Amino acid sequence: MRLAIFFWLALAAPALAQPTGSFSDFVAEFRNEALASGVSAALYDRIMPGLTPDPRVPNLVETQPEFTTPVWDYIDGRVTSGRIQRGKQALERNAALFTAVGQRFGVDPYLLGAIWGMETDYGGVLGNDGLIRPIVRSLATVAWQKRSRFVEDKADLVAALKLTEANGGVSPIGSWAGAIGHLQVNPSNVLAHGTDGDGDGRVDLHNSLADALATSAQFIRHLGYQPGVDWGFEVSVPEGFDYLLATREQLRPISFFTQQGIARVSGRPFANLDTPVFLYVPAGKSGPKFLMTGNYLVLKGYNFSDSYAMAVAHLTDRLKGGGAFVTPWPRQTQFPNLAQRRAIQEDLKRLG
Repeated sequence: MRLAIFFWLALAAPALAQPTGSFSDFVAEFRNEALASGVSAALYDRIMPGLTPDPRVPNLVETQPEFTTPVWDYIDGRVTSGRIQRGKQALERNAALFTAVGQRFGVDPYLLGAIWGMETDYGGVLGNDGLIRPIVRSLATVAWQKRSRFVEDKADLVAALKLTEANGGVSPIGSWAGAIGHLQVNPSNVLAHGTDGDGDGRVDLHNSLADALATSAQFIRHLGYQPGVDWGFEVSVPEGFDYLLATREQLRPISFFTQQGIARVSGRPFANLDTPVFLYVPAGKSGPKFLMTGNYLVLKGYNFSDSYAMAVAHLTDRLKGGGAFVTPWPRQTQFPNLAQRRAIQEDLKRLG
């Protein structure tokens, strides 16, 4: 139970900071920072002063399911039979494209397909005006709200303004958090890793699946993705195992864990005992347990949430024809809610 409590404390997102001034004050104050970062005064003065806060943002920040939902509920709601079937069909329709991107960048096409499914349901939500809107307004609201969890908010707002300038003064469209296109890449990474996948001389992550896949594959490689390495393996752990070894602070070769009696639940041998891994117990020792490779940490670089990374990893396997996790989740366990986890964190801080 102690491991499970620590896991849930790690999910306790900081409360949304209250703005210290009006939105218009923020717009005026941010001008110098934006211009110093390369945004033109003409663009800033034409777009920013007329904005109003996006009313969706405060509630959406506070209710992100990645940080408020038990991991098994999060996975159940996203790795559904319908999404698996739609994904297999989408990958089959676009087989040549996924194969080409996989060969070009060395990224597993099924992993890219899983991210596509998780982010936009294989492009299905991109036409939803309630979800996909101009991102400059929403990112300005996010930055004004001073979301302490995400230090890149202002950088993404600057990047969104630069993308707007490159787009003839029209803001890119995306999610309330500013993510763009089929695989939902944030503006800073669009600027850094945007890739023309279809050869038309433009990078359009919204209208070109080829551009979106190439950009995400390029970004994933930048994060340290190792070609040909699995994200991880569900494992069994013997009684008496020292769970203090379940830390991602130090990756150890698989052989270290096999010597402790850990084995794959499938019964299959590990292909390479030298692969660096860490033991991950997302629901404590009564739930599924995993040896995670560095490629799992790459997924955390794409989206900070462990629940998200677990769902993408699992969907990757399901798109390949794999089955559900073998060990059941401890669904009967009552975990503290978000407010309770924050209260525990504050108590621990006071205790030093």
